Amino acid sequence: MKRVAIFVVLLAALPLFAQEKKPVTLKSVLLAQLRSTHDKKEWFVPVDVALDGVTVEQAKWTDGKGNHSIGQLAYHLWFWNSQELAKLKGEKPAPFDGNNEETFNNFDAKTWTETVQKLDKVMSEMEKVVEEMDEAKLQAHASEIAHTGTHNAYHIGQIVVLRRQQGSWDPEKGVK
Repeated sequence: MKRVAIFVVLLAALPLFAQEKKPVTLKSVLLAQLRSTHDKKEWFVPVDVALDGVTVEQAKWTDGKGNHSIGQLAYHLWFWNSQELAKLKGEKPAPFDGNNEETFNNFDAKTWTETVQKLDKVMSEMEKVVEEMDEAKLQAHASEIAHTGTHNAYHIGQIVVLRRQQGSWDPEKGVK
């Protein structure tokens, strides 16, 4: 009888010890991917950490081998996230002639701080739009949203590499 009573008490207490996890959904996966490239440090450095403390001089710096600068990469990310956000909202994206190089070369050092702020804002807004999407719309745009997160992660990695090359990266921020 004592064993049964102990078993019942343990069984009743089990939910207190079990961590309640929400079921994985398409929306939760896509949001996790967007957030991990924006401002939630998980498997890799998000853009808010990668760009934290970057000066105008560091943003303009190139390695001299034809690779883009941090500023160019940030502008490029802002451009493509803005294009995708407009589509998700059912709006017409900004005109684009198809020359992807222009999405890097429109970076202006005078507006560096504004570029970082605009990138943060567009990424936050995209997360909000995805959060509010119904299932049908989410299904229709899932591939684009996933590719946006992957594209972000790729270029954020480039930003961290550039910061390491220029000696402006603090390894305590995530990449040692």
